[in-house]
Amino acid sequence: MSNVGPTRKQFEKFKNLPRDTPIMMLNLIKLNKRARYEDGRKATGEEAYATYNEESSPIVASVGGTIIWRGKPESVLIGPQDERWDLAFISHFPNSKAFLDMVTEPAYQAIAFHRQAAVKDSRLIRMGETEAGISF
Repeated sequence: MSNVGPTRKQFEKFKNLPRDTPIMMLNLIKLNKRARYEDGRKATGEEAYATYNEESSPIVASVGGTIIWRGKPESVLIGPQDERWDLAFISHFPNSKAFLDMVTEPAYQAIAFHRQAAVKDSRLIRMGETEAGISF
């Protein structure tokens, strides 16, 4: 099963959480080898995601979002050994209202098809802030 976008139930649950506190969004992305554009255009998943990144970055920034960490997944230590991710990053938003404003922005919706074409599977997990330190 591919997880490229949220189900209605998932989106409603997200919308019903508090909207006035900072959030981080953990992103795990597996790309298609070949992008799956509905109009038939040719690109790799990596190329399509790069286009999505380039076109969405100003929109993310306009709502106060930023990427606070990114890394290259190397090995699964705990979890399904066949589960592989091409990209991993954590984005930060001042609050979930900012994130919702972004994804409902017409300019964002107009370019989101690049992400849909690029992504084979993904996880997007909302996380609230807690105090950092050396303990769990």
